[in-house]
Amino acid sequence: MSTDTASEGRASTTSSMPDDRRGRRERLLESLRAELDPEHLDVFDESSGHNVPEGAESHFRVLVVSARFAGMPRIARHREVHRAAAEELSGGMHALAIDAWTPQEWRQRGAPSRSPHCRGGGR
Repeated sequence: MSTDTASEGRASTTSSMPDDRRGRRERLLESLRAELDPEHLDVFDESSGHNVPEGAESHFRVLVVSARFAGMPRIARHREVHRAAAEELSGGMHALAIDAWTPQEWRQRGAPSRSPHCRGGGR
């Protein structure tokens, strides 16, 4: 599982590589940063815990902390994340687990939830 963190604040990074050459994780980071202006953002590739070919980049978990979520119910927050990740979701990403918090919630909770172990596909 990749646990690289992109929590340097609001600075957006871009790549000189074409989209098709960057990994799904990097494209997802870029999309979420651009659309949600996160104060903190973690993107975890959890594909290795599932019965998928190596390098599949199919199962992800995100922690998005954004003031934009203030006053929004959980379902609306998830819709915002799904909207920001729409291109990846329509392009073969199988699963996206979401923790979408306000800065205050993040300070109170600290760590995101963990995904359950995969029960399918013989793993």
